[in-house]
Formats: sequence, C-alpha cells, structure tokens
Amino acid sequence: MDELFLRPFLTGLCLALFLPWLGNLLRLRDEWFATLGLAHLSAAGAMLAQALGISILVGSPLGALCGALAKLAAGARSNAAYGVMMLAGWSATLLVAANGGAGEALGHALIDGQLYFSGPAEALIACLLLVGGVVLLPLLTPRLIAAVLFPANEKVNRLPAWRWHLGFECLVVIAVAIATASIGLMACFALLFVPAWVSFGRAVSWRQGVLLSIVLGLGCYVAAFFTALRFDQPFGPVLVGLLVMACLGLRAGLSRRHG
Repeated sequence: MDELFLRPFLTGLCLALFLPWLGNLLRLRDEWFATLGLAHLSAAGAMLAQALGISILVGSPLGALCGALAKLAAGARSNAAYGVMMLAGWSATLLVAANGGAGEALGHALIDGQLYFSGPAEALIACLLLVGGVVLLPLLTPRLIAAVLFPANEKVNRLPAWRWHLGFECLVVIAVAIATASIGLMACFALLFVPAWVSFGRAVSWRQGVLLSIVLGLGCYVAAFFTALRFDQPFGPVLVGLLVMACLGLRAGLSRRHG
C-alpha cells in the first residue's frame, strides 16, 4: 500500500473494528438511531467551531456531548430522543453553513466523509478510541445488559447507574464524532446499524453476535477501501453499498435456512 493511504486505512480500520461492536449495545438498548442524532449535532458543533476559529476536532465531540447530556438528564432512552437531536442538528448545521464562508464545503465533507484526507490527529484519536473500547466495553456490557433485562434492578438496589450510562454515552459521542469527521455520517451509521442488525438475526449468543458483527464490518470496510481506491470512487457510498448487499445476502440465506 502507498504510504500516502496507510494512515487513512488504519484510521478507518480502527473505526471498522469498534463501531460494529458498539452497534450491538445500541441495538440492545433500542438506540440504533443514535448515529444520525449525535452525528447531526456533531456536525453542527464542527460548523460552529469553524465559525469561531476553533478546531473541528474540539467542536464536533462537544456538539454531540451536549445532546447526550441533555438526553441523560431527561432520562430518555429511546430513538425518539435521537430523532429530536437529528432535527436540531440538521437545522443548526444548514443555518451555519448558509451563513459561513466555507461552511457549505465542510458540511458536505461531514456528510460524505473525507477518509483519504485523514491526518495524524484523526488516526491517533481513532486508535485511542479502539483501545478505550477494548478496555471499557467489557466492563460496561454486563451492566448495560442487566439494565435492559432487569430495568428495576438499578432503582431498587440504589445503584449509581448514571456512571455506566454516562460512560457509555460519552463513548458513543466520541465514536460518532470521529467517525462522522473521518468516514462520513451515513458510513458511520451503516457500520453501527447493519452488522448489529445481521448479528441479532443469526447469532445464538452475545459473544458470537459481537464477533459476527465485527467480522462483517471489518470485511466490508477492507473491500470498500480498496475498491473505492482502485476505481476512483467515493469511499462512503461504496462502503454503505457493500454493507447493504452483505446484509441482504446474509438475511436472505437465513430466511431460506428457516424456510
């Protein structure tokens, strides 16, 4: 591989390993819509940061974090909260883009992704995100699963549930912010949603489901990266297209098996 594309490849590789894993927990909590809600707020934060002369790597996570904190404070755990975030972020992003100098170009970059232009900062953050996920998710997962299966347990036993819920929200915020800036909004959503959707329909255990989703996301990412590079195509649409085809193929195979 050309050295020019090595850093973008590693940046996306870290995200392709982490996002499907995270997607399983979002689907379990019925919050798979999180990407679109948080990503729009992330984009709005990035646009405002640029208008104020601040790095988008600072403004992007802050925008998403504001939404996550508001949702946590309101006690809302559903896709409806993320739908409100998406509308608010979409409105703010387009208004800032319409009144800013380079806002329109940045808005397109955040939606379409700019993986091939990822720099050292994006690569470092993606790597740290993966390392943090490997450390934190095994600790958070049992508590988050218990919160879904036994929702009254935290309240009855007066557990400090806000710690793991807030920790998970922060992890999602950082993941969505860096993924939106690197691979684009829809590619980020596809990696969070599609592999988890497939694994929930085929896996017989939580561990198998996580492994299946990671393998699917990673395989489609590698294929999309080199296909887009070889045929000079935009990376985001190629990745989303491959994920959708893989999803339809696997689910069709599952239907025939049970038929």
